[in-house]
Amino acid sequence: MKLDQLRSWCRPHLWYQLYWVVYLIWFFWLDLTVTAPKYILHSPLDDLIPFNEWFVIPYCSWFLLLAGVTAALWWCDTASYDKLCLTMFSGMTFCLIVYMILPNGLELRPAVETLGRDNPALRIMQLLWKADAAVNVCPSIHCQSSACMAMAFSHSKLAEGKPLRKVLAWAWAALICLSTVFTKQHSVIDVACGLAVAFVWLPVVYRPARALH
Repeated sequence: MKLDQLRSWCRPHLWYQLYWVVYLIWFFWLDLTVTAPKYILHSPLDDLIPFNEWFVIPYCSWFLLLAGVTAALWWCDTASYDKLCLTMFSGMTFCLIVYMILPNGLELRPAVETLGRDNPALRIMQLLWKADAAVNVCPSIHCQSSACMAMAFSHSKLAEGKPLRKVLAWAWAALICLSTVFTKQHSVIDVACGLAVAFVWLPVVYRPARALH
């Protein structure tokens, strides 16, 4: 491949990933400045969901899903990659704006000493809680982005005629969403709002093309 062809192929598609610089600065700035959220979210359903530290494994698998789907679509299906960037990054931006206007948080995390157990998953959870304060939670970016990745992949060339791949993509995204409530990282309210932010794009970006007569 000639250098000019490579430049043409990478621009602007690969440059979309520069959004992560903006996102990370914005997110961590909010994480440091919103120390006393105005709105504490809670649903009666949250009380029915037990804390299970082993869900930290699918929770952290979000990073693998993000890297894998983004790289695969960028390499194999540029059109689907562009749709992923549009839906996921716009949704993330919307969530960050909500965090600024309606600073929210949770009081769901259990005290470790009351659990009466110690294992590798629980130690990972403790590290996660130290790094990620229980603020800026609704809508859940974890759930919003997972749904966007599942939508983009299942509508891409990589899943065309391969229903098992679609099922696996959605199952992985669903497991990540479940993990957010079992690890008490999010309330079911956050999950519902995060999915709503993602699925609002479904009839717009992924609507079936009308047949021409």
